[in-house]
Amino acid sequence: MTQVSIIVPVLNEEAAIHSAVSRLCRDFPDCELIVVDGGSTDATVELAALHATVITSGRGRAKQMNEGARHAVGDILWFVHADTDINPCALDQIRAALADPAVVGGGLTLRFDRRTPGLNYLAWTSNARARRLHHIFGDQAMFIRRTVFDALGGFPDLAIMEDLEMSRRLHRRGRLCLLPAASTASSRRLVTHGTWRMIAFMQYLKLLYFAGVDPEAIRARYTAGPRLFPNRPPRAARTSRT
Repeated sequence: MTQVSIIVPVLNEEAAIHSAVSRLCRDFPDCELIVVDGGSTDATVELAALHATVITSGRGRAKQMNEGARHAVGDILWFVHADTDINPCALDQIRAALADPAVVGGGLTLRFDRRTPGLNYLAWTSNARARRLHHIFGDQAMFIRRTVFDALGGFPDLAIMEDLEMSRRLHRRGRLCLLPAASTASSRRLVTHGTWRMIAFMQYLKLLYFAGVDPEAIRARYTAGPRLFPNRPPRAARTSRT
């Protein structure tokens, strides 16, 4: 049977990591499970170590996933976010898809942990984009054939959009599959900032990337959140100084 290595990049995920890794162990007991910590200052490492092999790396999702791949023994590398819930049928579908030598990788069908018109729209457009444009993002639990991953040199060392760029490079090497098994992602950040606002914001960030803007600048803009003037203090703070 083809060996699969699950790689989970984390940073300060103590609220989610225990349930995430215990669920992965339960649902995929024959997979290697590696958690890659990027310098957590909470209890993430201790909690993850109860169920998984934990390694450390420099901060940054691309660096962490590449370091996890370097330690992994699997013929298939499967990158899963700590705040996603993976349908147990996904593993059989991944193995079946990669039995075709023309397939180099792919992702799962995106869902969210709550249903609203905005979240439903985002999931639908994300899955349509993956099918038609072959752009697969991290919350779709990207899986990659090991030989192709190594030939590409792993994920590009970008501050953001490393998953988008990796899927573009993979598509030039072979076929990408979007599998019917669901990856149910957390809607926390989307709901906190407003789903429709975040949808527009993420499209804006992708436009910046395609326009050639430095990924580090895009990452800083993402971190600032979808405010119109990210460098200006909130209204309350401005008002208090008048």
